[in-house]
Amino acid sequence: MSNRYAVILAAGQGTRMKSKLYKVLHPVCEKPMVQHVVDQVSSLGFEKKVAVVGFGAETVQDQLGDQVSYVIQEEQLGTGHAVMQAADLLADKEGTTVVLCGDTPLLTAETINRLLTCHSAEGAKATILTAVAEDPTGYGRIIRNEEGLVSRIVEHKDATEEERNVQEINTGTYCFDNAALFAALKQVGNDNAQGEYYLPDVIEILKNNRETISAYQTPIFDETIGVNDRVALAEAEVIMKRRINEHWMRQGVTIVDPVNTYISTEAEIGRDTVVLPGTFIQGSTIIGEDCVIGPHSEIKDSKIGRESSIKQSVVYNSQVGDNVTIGPFAHIRPDSTIGNDVRIGNFVETKKATLGNGSKASHLSYIGDADIGEDVNFSCGAVTVNYDGKNKFQTKIEDGAFIGCNANLIAPVTVGKNALVAAGSTITDDVPGEALSIARARQTNKTDYLKKK
Repeated sequence: MSNRYAVILAAGQGTRMKSKLYKVLHPVCEKPMVQHVVDQVSSLGFEKKVAVVGFGAETVQDQLGDQVSYVIQEEQLGTGHAVMQAADLLADKEGTTVVLCGDTPLLTAETINRLLTCHSAEGAKATILTAVAEDPTGYGRIIRNEEGLVSRIVEHKDATEEERNVQEINTGTYCFDNAALFAALKQVGNDNAQGEYYLPDVIEILKNNRETISAYQTPIFDETIGVNDRVALAEAEVIMKRRINEHWMRQGVTIVDPVNTYISTEAEIGRDTVVLPGTFIQGSTIIGEDCVIGPHSEIKDSKIGRESSIKQSVVYNSQVGDNVTIGPFAHIRPDSTIGNDVRIGNFVETKKATLGNGSKASHLSYIGDADIGEDVNFSCGAVTVNYDGKNKFQTKIEDGAFIGCNANLIAPVTVGKNALVAAGSTITDDVPGEALSIARARQTNKTDYLKKK
């Protein structure tokens, strides 16, 4: 958006969080609060975005990278003082500036855009995003005159008893004419209960200059929640989770128990997939159509094909094909690639492993650092022995091979195409294709051993 700018206030330490983690980095549905705000603003294509940072500035910069420009508020002297730190980057520009708080993760691009539209339509120098709160305690109150126009904003601590009964609150999000904003900020004082420079005082200054002040009242109070402690953080998590789950249900996904289903903001899910209770779909996971996920499964940063089932299992940083059955109680560790029509059963673990189309590892197996071809049967209790205490080694099993129960494949080793490894074998040398490999100690029976003993 040409000549439109955003200032994101992210300098507060957040002492009420009682946390070592910088406040705006606390996650809501896995994403830091300030990242939610930046993502919504970024979707509107602002010309410049400025984050005001203070305590823990480096950690915020690590999270946001080059998505925004940065200014430092070294002393926490109020919201007006915070915005003033952006003067070197914005004060000489013509246009519109939106000021947002980095601890409002539920605010949407749609609401920001409506605020901008209202600001433009009314030719205002300042427009306030307001909402009606059932319990307005702690919020600044919107005081209107007899005509219903905004007269001023009063902070809760400075409000009279009558003013505290007002339920229309200041959400802390504003739209300003940029030049008027920075001119008025120079006039803001700190004669108040907190001894701070309040950004809302800009409204009164502009009004005294006979400038137009408008307000857009959002009908969705939940969007405006500012997160200042762990209780509010949990409330935001619930609201965001409900928003995400409702979105996917409207897209044709069945979520059997939305209250107990957790889906990240970055995930994608295909139509007619069923998500069962207790499931976590995390990170940038993509799930195809007609899958059944859960109950009690955890999938993170993975891609799942069509018509696959993942039951009571964990899949991390891996690729899973079409018509795959995983679980119950399987663990697909990072860098695994599971082909189509594969069966991975209970208590099977893979790591940096490729399983070709149609292969099976039905139960009680470990497959690590392995390249397994198509139509391979990896039987119960078989393992790839990939680690000598210092280094990891590769196992290769070619198409059509059959690995018998309780076999140990000591890597590096290759089992050839259509080869058979007998149950109970410990394989230390390559097995040629079409061969039967038996590597067992000779059985000896001691007749009447216990009677003699």
